[in-house]
Amino acid sequence: MSRRRRPPDEDDVSAFRQALHEAGVRRIVSERADPGRPRRKDPSAAERRAAAVAAGNSDTTSRTSDGRVEPVRPSEPLDFALPDLPHRTRTQLKRGRIAWEAGLDLHGLTLDEARSELEGFLRDATAGRMRCVLIVHGKAWGSTANYPVIKSHVNAWLREWPAVLAFCSALDADGGTGAVYVLLRRRGQDA
Repeated sequence: MSRRRRPPDEDDVSAFRQALHEAGVRRIVSERADPGRPRRKDPSAAERRAAAVAAGNSDTTSRTSDGRVEPVRPSEPLDFALPDLPHRTRTQLKRGRIAWEAGLDLHGLTLDEARSELEGFLRDATAGRMRCVLIVHGKAWGSTANYPVIKSHVNAWLREWPAVLAFCSALDADGGTGAVYVLLRRRGQDA
C-alpha cells in the first residue's frame, strides 16, 4: 500500500527558502552552462556553424553512404534489428505477420536512382507514420559485379537509416530473398 503525502506546511516551505537564501543559493537565470573560461573569438566558427545549419536543413543531402558495401549472395536472407527491439516484434516481422502498408520496387534502376528512390520512399513512409513497408530489391547480379548490387546496397543503406528498427527478407509470396520487410519507427516513438 502506498501512503499519500500531505502537502508541506507553509512554515516549512518558508524555512526551506530562507535556508537556501542564507546559503547563497541563487535561482538559475540562464539555461546555458558556464564552462568557467571565456569563449574564443574564432572568425571561422560562425561560418562553420552557418554551413552546418544549412546542411542540416537541406533535404537534398543523402543520409546513406555510397561507399563500398559487403556483397551478399542472391539467395542469402537479409536480417537486421536494433538490439532493443522486442523479440516478439522481430519474430512477427520475420513471419510476415506485420502488414506492410506501402511498397517500392527498385528493379531496373541504377544504383544512384535506387538510392534516391529509397531515401524518398523512407522519408514519405516515416512522415506518413507507416509501421511496415516492403522494398523489392531483386537478386540480379550487376553488369560489372559478381553479386547483387542493389540488394547489397539496400542491406547497407537500411542499417544506416535512423527510422529503421528492423528489416528481414520477405516471405516467398512477397518476393522472398529478393525483397525485405522494413519495420519503421513512427515519429515520436522510442522503439
